[in-house]
Amino acid sequence: QVQLVESGGGLVQAGGSLRLSCAASGRTFSGLNMGWFRQAPGKEREFVGVIRRTGGSSSYAGTVKGRFTISRDNAKNTVYLQMNSLKAEDTAVYYCAAAPNLAYEYWGQGTQVTVSS
Repeated sequence: QVQLVESGGGLVQAGGSLRLSCAASGRTFSGLNMGWFRQAPGKEREFVGVIRRTGGSSSYAGTVKGRFTISRDNAKNTVYLQMNSLKAEDTAVYYCAAAPNLAYEYWGQGTQVTVSS
């Protein structure tokens, strides 16, 4: 089992920045691929990005590439989502998720990000 707790959400003006954190417990963190997802009102949950357990490489959705950066600190069992140049359309509940293998099996409770235009 893995427990995930997100933090760092809030209200920010368009063009601003936020950093989300996701603290993990319950399993060896370094062995997990860690993803970020988001869900806006009335829309389906969408993939934001992932940072892999091996090598720490990351991939991003086209809508956030170049603006968002995922990093991880294995010593702190924490993954981060740095969000810059925020837009109104980035408003959503953001979730982190853990994948021991190919599937995301564990999810956090989500944190609200609201970008005012």
